[in-house]
Amino acid sequence: MNKESIPALKERIKAARGEIPADLVLKGGRVVNVFSGALQEADVAVHGSFIVGVGTGYKGREEVDLAGGSISPGLIDGHIHVESSMLLPSRLAASLLLCGTTAIVSDPHEIANVMGMEGIKLMLEDSRGIPLDVFFMAPSCVPATSLETSGATLGVRDLEELSLEPRILGLAEMMNFPGVLLGDDEILKKLALFSGKPLDGHAPGLCGKDLQAYVCAGIRSDHETIEPAEALEKLRSGMMIMIREGSTAKNLEALLPLVNPVNSRRFCLVSDDLHPEDLRRQGHLDHVLRKAVSRGLDPVTAVQMVSLNPAEYFGLRQRGAVAAGYLADLTIFRDLAEFKVDRVYKSGRLVVEGGRLVEPWSPGRPPAACRPLSIPALHPDLFRIKKEGEEAKVIEVIPGQIVTGACRERVASRGNWVISDPGKDILKLTVVERHQGSGRIGVGLVKGFGLKKGALASSVAHDSHNVIAVGVSDDDLCRAVEEVRDMGGGMVVIEKGKALARLPLEVGGLMSAESPGELSSRIADLSRASASLGCAIEEPFMALSFLALPVIPELKLTDMGLVDVKKFEIVPLFY
Repeated sequence: MNKESIPALKERIKAARGEIPADLVLKGGRVVNVFSGALQEADVAVHGSFIVGVGTGYKGREEVDLAGGSISPGLIDGHIHVESSMLLPSRLAASLLLCGTTAIVSDPHEIANVMGMEGIKLMLEDSRGIPLDVFFMAPSCVPATSLETSGATLGVRDLEELSLEPRILGLAEMMNFPGVLLGDDEILKKLALFSGKPLDGHAPGLCGKDLQAYVCAGIRSDHETIEPAEALEKLRSGMMIMIREGSTAKNLEALLPLVNPVNSRRFCLVSDDLHPEDLRRQGHLDHVLRKAVSRGLDPVTAVQMVSLNPAEYFGLRQRGAVAAGYLADLTIFRDLAEFKVDRVYKSGRLVVEGGRLVEPWSPGRPPAACRPLSIPALHPDLFRIKKEGEEAKVIEVIPGQIVTGACRERVASRGNWVISDPGKDILKLTVVERHQGSGRIGVGLVKGFGLKKGALASSVAHDSHNVIAVGVSDDDLCRAVEEVRDMGGGMVVIEKGKALARLPLEVGGLMSAESPGELSSRIADLSRASASLGCAIEEPFMALSFLALPVIPELKLTDMGLVDVKKFEIVPLFY
């Protein structure tokens, strides 16, 4: 403890004993006590940035009557990708605070796959000094696999540098579980570098002895679990189960029945990937709390899963509870059913009141334009698929999940070339390499988008973020990719060669420096334009972005070709 903190601590102790008035006393509220698991009628005294007392009889320089409101710890999202919001952290912060979130733990591997260390430093700098705690985990798998082309590589030396940054808490999701199981030296060095710190997992479907080996390496969480039996096995193996309820992957309904009073401390509620329109319409963790409680989860337990549980897992010792000695990160809910946010305090300072920011801040200057997309001249013929059989492997979109199915379908053709078949909802899918200018293009087929005409394209395509497009004609596919390239990254809807709607994403082709309101308006335009083409998916660009993710079963497409994730290899399109 440094000398400057001794006088402050002495003053806090005096305020805690009632010898001097606290700076702030919240009266007439019910404390969500995440330690006892009960609601506690008590006042909360705050002095400086800290809670100094929970009880009765406190006097404050400022006293606020909460009229029966519930005093909750500030909400903590233990696993979120900021890039999926398409907003820089400094612009996302306002939206999260309005939802009662005061801290997030982000894995910046999306920007890292595009810009490497430069991208991570951009995120650290942009999130500095804002009234939201933005912590990060060091990306463990950049690139995620050898089955796609990424824009950067992060080695052990890069991670050593990141490990010295105070806001980097541990090692982010270890997607390369085959590398762990096979004892890959580079992977094990990364794990060893963060020994004693949180090591996040990413192991969909892993079970049996392979799961035991994965956990044996020190990995202690998983957010990719979708089946109850899988979650139970991972829970029994000592893992923190992060129940994900985001924009594309929604696992809460399937996994919530596993939570009970005995094991609830081993679960967190997280968002993972949150689309800006869902954030605007539904909220953040407040939405997840509403949904969990409406399905029978005890409200205090639900709050515990977005406060104390993630705080303790990540070693955030002064966060996650309404108790003396904890930071005064507090969210005041009107009730514990609708979870409507009335007030938010960050380190003892009121930042949200009545659904508005008390003191809106000016986000930092947008970063300089990032490197352009390296895509050579294109022609529709580059997107042709030669017919090499009657039946092909088709990626099947599964609503509400980022896993995909694999179906066997007879293909439509014209001469020796495969064409999209809108009648059967089988469309062409393509991934165009954009980092090295190689001209490499992967082509495949997908079912589930419902397009009757036109094409969609985006530079958001997990994890390497090459340009991905789905469409009915080769001409529109080509034009859509060109449009994304020419605007330096972004999303576009094309019909008959013309852009119906477009969204530039100038920061790495992933994020915009626009305000949430401006971004929301552009996204609404994209949604309307997609629907006009017959698109059957509510969030088509989010669904599209995960079709290039070769670490999530079952079939995916990268710039190198069609990937059978279970075999972890490139496979032919035709049987």
